[in-house]
Amino acid sequence: MEVILKSDVENLGYKDDMVTVKNGYGLNYLIPKGFAVLATPSAKKVLAEDLRQRAHKEAKMIEAANKTAEALNRVELKLTAKSGKGGKLFGAITNANVAEELNGMGHAIDKKFIQIAGGTIKAAGKYSAKVRLHREVVIDFTFEVIGDEN
Repeated sequence: MEVILKSDVENLGYKDDMVTVKNGYGLNYLIPKGFAVLATPSAKKVLAEDLRQRAHKEAKMIEAANKTAEALNRVELKLTAKSGKGGKLFGAITNANVAEELNGMGHAIDKKFIQIAGGTIKAAGKYSAKVRLHREVVIDFTFEVIGDEN
């Protein structure tokens, strides 16, 4: 079954992508939740027209995402968390913590666009995360977690 996505769906595709899914997934989940519509000939024509109109807007969005990527590459982020002996943290550092710190520095990035390898950080050290600024602009962002043994 072919559907046209109306929003980004994790591990499936981005908004306005035409994807093939199993009938049950499309009819029971994607379409009722409003994540997709059935790819009828008329819906395909509407999608083609929308994509044609959005092409020049997309170029501006990619340019803005590249500028943000350059700015993020210059940022040195250091997160401080309470820790015990050996650098093991009390609690964990997640993508929400990274997003909050970046927002405090003036870079508005939603936590759902930040992926830390392994999901959570439970020890002090240097780490890397993938930050998706646009569907075509993904950067590797490095940061450091410092343990505070108080």
